[in-house]
Amino acid sequence: MPYFDSASSAPLHPVARQALLAALDEGWADPSRLYREGRRARLLLNASREAAAEAVGCRPDELVFTPSGTRAVYDGIAGALAGRRRAGRRLVVSAVEHSSVLHAAAAHEAGGGTVTEVPVDRTGRVAPDAYAAALRDAPDGVALACLQSANHEVGTLQPVAETAEECAAAGVPLLVDAAQSLGWGPVEGNWSLLTASAHKWGGPAGVGLLAVRKGVRFRTVPPTDERESGRSPGFENLPAIVAAAASLRAVRAEAAAEAERLRGLVDRVRARVPELVPDVEVVGDPERRLPHLVTFSCLYVDGEALLHELDRAEFSVSSGSSCTSSTLTPSHVLRAMEVLSEGNVRVSLPRGTAEAEVERFLEVLPGVVAQVRERLGAPKPAEAAVAPDPVPEPEVALVVDSLGKRCPIPVIELAKVIGQVPVGGVVVVLSDDEAARLDIPAWCEMRGQTYEGERTADRGVAYRVRRRA
Repeated sequence: MPYFDSASSAPLHPVARQALLAALDEGWADPSRLYREGRRARLLLNASREAAAEAVGCRPDELVFTPSGTRAVYDGIAGALAGRRRAGRRLVVSAVEHSSVLHAAAAHEAGGGTVTEVPVDRTGRVAPDAYAAALRDAPDGVALACLQSANHEVGTLQPVAETAEECAAAGVPLLVDAAQSLGWGPVEGNWSLLTASAHKWGGPAGVGLLAVRKGVRFRTVPPTDERESGRSPGFENLPAIVAAAASLRAVRAEAAAEAERLRGLVDRVRARVPELVPDVEVVGDPERRLPHLVTFSCLYVDGEALLHELDRAEFSVSSGSSCTSSTLTPSHVLRAMEVLSEGNVRVSLPRGTAEAEVERFLEVLPGVVAQVRERLGAPKPAEAAVAPDPVPEPEVALVVDSLGKRCPIPVIELAKVIGQVPVGGVVVVLSDDEAARLDIPAWCEMRGQTYEGERTADRGVAYRVRRRA
């Protein structure tokens, strides 16, 4: 069964498996002890730290191992904010950061701090001058800025080096979440702190990296102990750490060739999915992106149903669609990008993915999407593309009541009735589904209609769409 969700967790690399099994026999003792078994464990820990530091591009004494990538993010943000408390209490983040960063930001805000969120464009990319403006225009002192190296949902690479320059000019440290990109290469630029997670590159789960450059003000938030320079308390999971460092070195050795091969497969998906499936939006930067990841959204499709059907066809993929979330809200990344969220599919190919598996996915996908659309009563492509009336008529308003109905039903009902009003006429969609706020404007963009905004109704929200074609 093809596994196409390595952005969530990559399969264990063979080198990681070998190193893990060997370290279970050799690295079980306490590395802080002076007897023979402890010294052997300490040698393994030191060697792993040196290998990981070389891959990150920092000194070994600047890097510590944490129990997870999320823990590395939490500790890195908390430590930097605490160390620079006198400089200010403002934290600057991008709107598309991983949820661990946003959760840490929310905790900081709840504790009395302030947070600035920097917007992104439709590809999911921030502008370095937007970070510069956020630092310059902050009404209070900025303690820390955070920026991911690559987006986990759409694969867009962020301008870390340029943003680091803006942060350095402002005297603000930059923390980079490199979880998605570190396996493909080092993070360029003069960053101050960096975090990563081993299971993203094929190491075992339960190992994170936190690098803090010398000279960065950092104060570990208690409770602490003497391990990992006092920055990550608790007994080290040495076998997993050894496996994480060994696999990072291995995947880096393979990265250039495998990136070129997977980029070709992803390019094929990006080009052929819109040809094979009507009404699809491929999202993310088409060029400046991770080599193995592609995301697209399908109109008139329930994301959860689509993922279930692909699973039945033996393909494991993920989604940022609100239809697959218990919160019934679309992905914060797609929302920040202002792109279609319904029927969202993220394909992230693990190393070693065969060309035949991608071809079979492209063969299966059109039928699966058509099946889900038919089940939901979505309009056929020919029905959705209504020719414009020759002469505009006075405004006519048609109200579609979609209250209580979840994505993609509000958009499906809009598509069914748009042809019933003349050119210049208006359709008002009533909906209490949070996804409609994103998907109705995106539908208008894709179908050549005019979105005129929203207003609060007695129940839910009224979205106004004017027929232009």
